[in-house]
Amino acid sequence: MITIAAGIIMLGILVFVHELGHFCIAKLCGVKVLKFSLGFGPRLLAKQWGETEYCLSAIPLGGYVQMLGEGSGEQGEEAALSSAEEARSFAKQPVSRRMAIIAAGPIMNLLLPFLILPAAYLIGVNLPAYLDQPPCVGYVIPDTEASAAGFLREDCIVDIGGTPVGSWTDTGPALINRAGEELVFKIERGGEQHVLSMPADNGALEGLQAIGLLPRQDAVIGAVSPQMPAAAAGLQAGDRILAIGERVVSSWYDLRSIIQEVGGDTTAFRVLRNEQVMTFEITPSHKSDAGSYLIGIAPLQETLFKRFAFGEAVTAGVDRTLELIDLTLVFIQKLFAGHVSTSNIGGPITVVQIAGQAAQTDMSSILSVLAFLSIQLGILNLLPIPILDGGHLFFNVFELIFRKPLSMRAREIAQQIGLVMLIMLMVLAFYNDIVRILGS
Repeated sequence: MITIAAGIIMLGILVFVHELGHFCIAKLCGVKVLKFSLGFGPRLLAKQWGETEYCLSAIPLGGYVQMLGEGSGEQGEEAALSSAEEARSFAKQPVSRRMAIIAAGPIMNLLLPFLILPAAYLIGVNLPAYLDQPPCVGYVIPDTEASAAGFLREDCIVDIGGTPVGSWTDTGPALINRAGEELVFKIERGGEQHVLSMPADNGALEGLQAIGLLPRQDAVIGAVSPQMPAAAAGLQAGDRILAIGERVVSSWYDLRSIIQEVGGDTTAFRVLRNEQVMTFEITPSHKSDAGSYLIGIAPLQETLFKRFAFGEAVTAGVDRTLELIDLTLVFIQKLFAGHVSTSNIGGPITVVQIAGQAAQTDMSSILSVLAFLSIQLGILNLLPIPILDGGHLFFNVFELIFRKPLSMRAREIAQQIGLVMLIMLMVLAFYNDIVRILGS
């Protein structure tokens, strides 16, 4: 429940920022705003302040700003209004003003990260330590694109499709920019350079891990589950596992396969603790629901805390915002081109989960997720789909070019098509959300 509540609050912040953009520009243009609502459906709270009613509604999946003369379309067929009221009608505003009011919501969402990401870097961010390290392979997952391409443990990637990469962080944008294309990797192996390739139908959109490449991970215990064999035997967080029986353990990824081979037999685990080698007898337990043998340990996740000076924080925040905008646009382009699977589309459930998980960590994570989601919301609303802000902008651009508004009949048909498209998109997004939940 905490995760859901936190997620809804963060989503509410993004909706508020979006609608605040419409509201503020409408006020600056002299348009009368009748209602400002967070959420849809039945009103939970309402307060009349001046000429505007401010509402909190029951369905927390959006919001709206209702302006005088907006309901019937851009030219609005309004009821009898006084000349003063008519002058303040949205429909009677020049095209340029209407476009400014419509675009203000998405633009506010796109501007928000330029403010909050520098704040996140100023506070300081916790990053997985491996992200700053060279992209050297710690493990190749069997039966994946990477194993089929010929990757081996300790291969170090130096170039992806002509783009040099010096760290694991660099590989993300390089992969996304080539989603749906043949991937060509230049790697270093034993002091020599080799070229490996993958076909266009790879899963590189989600990063190297999705195609079967994992970073180096030492066999150091980060956590021990209580009432499990490892805890009962005396293993502790910080222990480095050196060997299981006669098998030498060189990385964390060796543990699973070795433990499955050991099965339910009692076996000697040799570990290094405080520069002393110790041996523990452990009998793995079988979990029928997981279908495997477990001893109850988790790896040590090394993180790197970085706090930036003011100037560096602003630069890093702006750069990261531009990178996220670029990656989102590339994703959309690849999606429409058919190079990216529609299974990558997430819906409100995924948004609430991501936001809720971040809300339980630290302020930097909260701000980072808010920035990411704000960019998604801003760009989504600028798509030229009727019903969305981008669709209304398209109608106004038509009027600007042809000196007359699109006919009422044409707008109605476009709105109906847009509504069907939006419903289909939401159904797909909810389906993907449910599949992810069941899959996890």
